[in-house]
Amino acid sequence: MECKIFFGDIEVTKTKVGEIKNPYTGKVVSIYPICDASDAKEALEIAQKAYKNNKDIPLSQRVEWVEDVIVKLKAKEDEFAKIITDEIGKPLKFSKVEVQRCIETLKVATAGAIEFGGETFNSDAMPSGRKTISYYKREPIGVASLITPFNFPLNLIAHKLAPALLMGNSVVLKPTPEAPRIAYEFVKLFNTSSKRSPNALSLVYGDADVGNELVSNPIPRAVSFTGSVPVGKIILKNAGIKKVSLELGGNAATFIDESADIEEAAKKCAVGAFINSGQVCISLQRIYAHKSIADDFASMLAKETNSLIVGDPYDINTFMGPLINKDAVDRAKSWVDSAIAEGAKLLCGNKAEGRVFYPTVLTDVTDDMNIVCEEVFAPIVSIVKVKDFDEALEKINNSPYGLQYSIFTNSLKNTKKAIDEFECGGVVINDIPTLRFDIQPYGGVKLSGIGKEGPKFAFEEFTEIKSVVIC
Repeated sequence: MECKIFFGDIEVTKTKVGEIKNPYTGKVVSIYPICDASDAKEALEIAQKAYKNNKDIPLSQRVEWVEDVIVKLKAKEDEFAKIITDEIGKPLKFSKVEVQRCIETLKVATAGAIEFGGETFNSDAMPSGRKTISYYKREPIGVASLITPFNFPLNLIAHKLAPALLMGNSVVLKPTPEAPRIAYEFVKLFNTSSKRSPNALSLVYGDADVGNELVSNPIPRAVSFTGSVPVGKIILKNAGIKKVSLELGGNAATFIDESADIEEAAKKCAVGAFINSGQVCISLQRIYAHKSIADDFASMLAKETNSLIVGDPYDINTFMGPLINKDAVDRAKSWVDSAIAEGAKLLCGNKAEGRVFYPTVLTDVTDDMNIVCEEVFAPIVSIVKVKDFDEALEKINNSPYGLQYSIFTNSLKNTKKAIDEFECGGVVINDIPTLRFDIQPYGGVKLSGIGKEGPKFAFEEFTEIKSVVIC
């Protein structure tokens, strides 16, 4: 239950500690050291020294390092899944899926690292050129600061950590304050491996002061952050000249065409809107339905929503557990109440029990309601009736976010239009925008962020190109 700091390979405790309580039971599940900016600074200095000392460690050893972690993690799948449920209240069956996805992410990263590199080019391709041996190579960026969120407290660490280490960097990780222990146990697998790069990975905990040191200190040459837009803006302001990648959330939407299988769409939309209690950057928040099928679809979605098992996250049959804290519940309730007061119609939900906020479906919402135009990060979805896809397209794109959108249709014309004209980082056809495969590039446009994750694409974030000409 106790977490420690990792200053490189060395575990350190502190006198001042904090507690994490399970969001559903209120029971203390983790005790962690409270860090400050000086701890972050020390970790960065250790990482800087380690990077200089580890430059000659071959890629084969770094791959073996991550492969060793995969073996250890496989042996502890159930233990890690329970820790996720303990700390953030994610239903146990989905915590198990997250651990499995983390293993897959590590596998994809190790395979991709072997293939990732530079290429040669023809320096005599232009009249002003001449024949040489010309190529570019990829080099590690140096030290990377990684800051991760609570909603996927294991797999989203893997998406940053494995690519950064495999490329030969040193790392300081600051996990979400809500889930310190899962990060500690994961880092421990790396730092107890006989294949490790010595002192290449440090772990600190904390909030703004620790995060600001990791961002503004000149030692790290890359900052990778997943979290809110306001914090992302602060990071860009304070980072200076560094590589910065930001995954800042979204306001995911879908369109239900009159040609779609609306029963199948309703089943999928119930999952996309309410999995992980809606606490997903690509959680389905806005559904635009063609006017000819909108009412039938709404009834089907309400039926699917009411069939979901909600409550105890330790029950393997539970689909949806609690929100992360009371503030999240209060905010969700206030936004729904406000929308209803402004004319929205409640089909189901809007009930709170402790930190559980029941899945909520609204219709008759308008474009200016917070429930539609802001990221709710809660189990709330709104259905908007539209005359055709052109109207839906305009409304979907009329958002400051642009992470992932989708369309349910059997129209090739609308499929092509969605692919070409959705203003987002990812398009899904005939499934929910919440669909993500860990091997894919992942990241948005507009306020949804800068840069891409997915191991192959994260390699680019954690390396620099060096051009070479041999005459």
